[in-house]
Amino acid sequence: MALGANLGDAQAAVTQALAALDGLPQTRRVACSSLYRSAPVDAGGPDFINAVAALDTALAPLALLDELQRLELAAGRERPYRNAPRTLDLDLLLYGEARIDALRLTVPHPRLHERAFVLLPLAEIAPERVDAAWLAAVAGQAIERL
Repeated sequence: MALGANLGDAQAAVTQALAALDGLPQTRRVACSSLYRSAPVDAGGPDFINAVAALDTALAPLALLDELQRLELAAGRERPYRNAPRTLDLDLLLYGEARIDALRLTVPHPRLHERAFVLLPLAEIAPERVDAAWLAAVAGQAIERL
């Protein structure tokens, strides 16, 4: 799953969200990337702080999505318009090998391969899930490992 924030103390928000993942029902965090700073992609506002985490969960995909959205709301997430700056953004990137195309959830995440702020942290914790061609395609996107 991907974590990001670009409003308020974004680094603290991502760090706190990483810790909160351990409190989700029937879920434990098994890996976590470094934090990264990246320029917004298809969004406005200040730079984002991003990370990727791997979870081991017994929750069904939509139940996990509900829990992630609950964490976003608790962090003050608002959705005034598409790609608005955010206090916390939690995206389900992958769910094992599952392919899901539901109204509320698409897995794998449809833009996963287009975003350095997802691919670089994902490559750090699960390099087998990241195609080298994807990394080459996002090489021009501004990103810094913190």
